[in-house]
Amino acid sequence: MKTFCGRANPTTGALDWVEESEEYDYHQEIARSCYADMLHDKDRNEKYYQGIRAAVSRVKARGERVVVLDIGTGTGLLSMMAVTAGADYCYAIEVFKPMAQAATCIVERNGFSDKIKVINKHSTEVTVGPDGDMQERANILVTELFDTELIGEGALPSYEHAHMHLVQADCEAVPHRATVYAQLVESDMLWKWSQLQPIEVDGNKLLPPPAVVKCAGAPSVCDIQLSQVPPESFTPLGPICTMFRVDFSKPVSSAAQSYTAQFKAQTSGRAQVVLSWWDIDMDPDGNIVCTMAPSWNYSDPHTYPWRDHWMQSVYFLPAEENVSEGEELNLIISHDDYSLWYSLTHSQNINMAPFRPCCTCQAHLVWTRPRFGELNDEQRTESYVNALRSILKPDSVCLSVSDGSLLPIFAYLLGSKKISVTNKCCSFELSIHQRILKKKHISHDLIFFTLQISVLMGEPYFSTSLLPWHSLFFWYCRTAVAQLLHPSATILPRAATLYIIAVEFQDLWRIRAACGTCEGFDVSPMDEMIQRSLDYRESLEAEPHPLWEYPCRALTKPRPVLTFDFTQCVPEQPVNRHCHGVALWMEYQLTEDITVSMGLTKPVREEGACEWNPHRKQGVFFFRSVREMSGDGRENLSYNLTFEPHTGDIKMNFSVTEP
Repeated sequence: MKTFCGRANPTTGALDWVEESEEYDYHQEIARSCYADMLHDKDRNEKYYQGIRAAVSRVKARGERVVVLDIGTGTGLLSMMAVTAGADYCYAIEVFKPMAQAATCIVERNGFSDKIKVINKHSTEVTVGPDGDMQERANILVTELFDTELIGEGALPSYEHAHMHLVQADCEAVPHRATVYAQLVESDMLWKWSQLQPIEVDGNKLLPPPAVVKCAGAPSVCDIQLSQVPPESFTPLGPICTMFRVDFSKPVSSAAQSYTAQFKAQTSGRAQVVLSWWDIDMDPDGNIVCTMAPSWNYSDPHTYPWRDHWMQSVYFLPAEENVSEGEELNLIISHDDYSLWYSLTHSQNINMAPFRPCCTCQAHLVWTRPRFGELNDEQRTESYVNALRSILKPDSVCLSVSDGSLLPIFAYLLGSKKISVTNKCCSFELSIHQRILKKKHISHDLIFFTLQISVLMGEPYFSTSLLPWHSLFFWYCRTAVAQLLHPSATILPRAATLYIIAVEFQDLWRIRAACGTCEGFDVSPMDEMIQRSLDYRESLEAEPHPLWEYPCRALTKPRPVLTFDFTQCVPEQPVNRHCHGVALWMEYQLTEDITVSMGLTKPVREEGACEWNPHRKQGVFFFRSVREMSGDGRENLSYNLTFEPHTGDIKMNFSVTEP
């Protein structure tokens, strides 16, 4: 059965009505789930297997029948490990129906149907008793309910319910406990993701509005591959602290709680950011440990096990605070049932009640963390200011088309007195502009137009953009206001070029690679399920990834494949390019001499290493199978890209051929 669905088109800005199968949503969820990443995580799998074997042995040593409850079974992997380790029976709970069906198929294929029962329910809906889903309470609880923040997938409520209703009082748990660690640091690089910094424009120092400076910011975690943040970009102000532990073998509470770690500051500086991660002990003695610590915390960084389903967390303090070497500090972590947050007090304020950060300035609700970083990028700002300086005149009439942009302020300070803003967050942006200008005691004249536009400007940036070409919404806006433009109007940027480069990922390939077998179990039905969902649509499309977090090696030189001329309206016919010879990004030609890249920030080094813009996501098109390439330029990258103006989409096809 098919139905018409209204979908907002991020490129054209239109509401497109498309005919979709009723299975579209779950195909999309499966395709983007990255289940393969977990199964490729050898360190995780081995540690779970060791912990399960040990737990089964302990229960058997007590002379008990081993009954396992596996909450969030996914493929059924942990249940099959338990039965192989000697468990008598296993109840595998999986709420997502397609995954439960795949688990049933995998369990059957591996010959465990008589000892594993897959239950397609949320664990809080499972019943126990003669007529229930489970015949008896379990004496081993196995779960993988964790996310980067540990508790963000509802681990605490699930454990709380399981101990109350599904497992025995003296049950074993795998993992046995979790420990959360944190380190207080000073980092200008990371702090720029949270607070707007002063900006210098032609001798005018623009200070962020007090409301933004005093705002505690967004409460949500910033999860990143912390291993890709160079240690030299932050200064530790204290030791790595053990913040709290959760023993999963005992009753767990999901009630809000706070914990404090006291320490002396190791050095003087500005307390800005908390770096945090966790580890899990698979056994009571802590001999089997799976840690999420970043690579630079390893004695040998080369032994760091890469994983993307669990990363590390960055938390921004409500306000930066000066600390002195030797000063007594209290780092406080608080949590509710789904999230964590941090606060800092000095020794004299130990009884100060921690509060959950909440944005009061609107900026943190409109600007993402990468967007804050982009607005604070001094080199990028200089490029835009230089471009505006070269085109603006005192009588310029400007229209800015971007979300939450500072270009109107730059234009005003460079002499333009007639400026208007149009975007999806116009009231917020005008408020920010007015507060910044008022701070400098500069009168402002942000107006809506009665005159012809002489300068149409944009970064372009839009909050709805995910892929590089979604920002072509600027081109559609330019076309929509064509009749308002002066015949000699200047468009900034004047053009954009889409670039591609063939790459070999160090690790990111794992999220799309088939597993086949995992720890000796055949999980190919999951591979087949994911491939069916990918073939439904996703395998024909690129997906957004912040490539600065994922090292790769260039196998070809960057190549321009499509150019979009913003001085002209969007054409009626498709724009395409055929070339005989993949990451994709935009480069915006602000003027003839000034270009800003949303992808590579430096030329590819001789060995193929790439440095990527950390503020925007790039497009990644995964080949369905691995292409062997030497990386010395001998192979040809062939591609066919077509820009469809009516949908704003880019259809793409790539192939690699021998010379």
